[in-house]
Amino acid sequence: MAAFKAGIIGCGGRGRSHARGYHASPDVQIVACSDPFADARDAFAEQFEVPNTYENYEEMLEKEALDFVSVCTWIALHRDMVIAAANSGIKAIHSEKPMAPTWGDAKALYQACVDNEVVITFCHQRRFGAQFIKAKQLANEGAIGELRRLEGSCPNLLDWGTHWFDMFLFYNNDEPVDWVIGQIDVAEEKRVFGTQVETSGLSWIRWKNGVEGLLTTGGVSLNGFSNRLIGTDGIIDVGGGAPVRLLRAGSDGWETPDLSDIPKGDDTVLSVLDLVDSVKTGREPELSGRKAIQGAELIFATYESSRRRAKIILPLTVDDSALLTMVANGEIG
Repeated sequence: MAAFKAGIIGCGGRGRSHARGYHASPDVQIVACSDPFADARDAFAEQFEVPNTYENYEEMLEKEALDFVSVCTWIALHRDMVIAAANSGIKAIHSEKPMAPTWGDAKALYQACVDNEVVITFCHQRRFGAQFIKAKQLANEGAIGELRRLEGSCPNLLDWGTHWFDMFLFYNNDEPVDWVIGQIDVAEEKRVFGTQVETSGLSWIRWKNGVEGLLTTGGVSLNGFSNRLIGTDGIIDVGGGAPVRLLRAGSDGWETPDLSDIPKGDDTVLSVLDLVDSVKTGREPELSGRKAIQGAELIFATYESSRRRAKIILPLTVDDSALLTMVANGEIG
């Protein structure tokens, strides 16, 4: 018999991905799921042999003696759902990203977990991707000398950017950030999972250890690659035509490193298994809320920099999303 019971809030595609992770663990049984749409929750229950279904997640939290809860819903719903789960006597939460639509919401839901001694993780599953692990490994081993700069490009700072900010932190061993300066534009209404995002933007970051980062969004491309690590003696590119490529100083051309030494699997499944193991062993999970909130702060600090037209020294002291406030006030967009 499984030692832990899990419940899923949100029975769509991401909820099914989380469920596959729990199914892969001999320690967990999914005993309940919740979704306001009957067809979604019934199909989910049939696929994963879930005995109890609920239209209302609060009813599920009240009636089921759960250990794990996955929150797989739209961004604006995360705060209430995570706080309700944290207050329900569970052990751990695995939530979809990004954390929340505002910095205040992100802090509030994280603090609720801290106060209730609930482990929370956010599904920045790329920390389990072989190409990203290899890039970090190469950088840490000194393949490109001393790491100096991290670069990335993606569609937006909130939904996609949360992954690349998290990867920047991952490559730089989750060192603390000193400051952020950035700019955003909202040329049209563009929503991701119900939340307005910028149509283009840039974020320049300085870590306390001197490493710098640049993330650009909106119709931009890093020559077909998603991430670039630049050191004193070379460059590592991640994504694109090859999962990872390496250019060493003085080399005649790019190398394609071997990834066969990196364990492979579904990254989301691996993220769930890591969370389960962390609860069993008491260690910090790889996708811990402590790490995720650092990435979230970079998003909202970039928005705030655009509003103030100034460098933002962290920690960030406002609670709103400057992007959402400026749109609501007609100052942008």
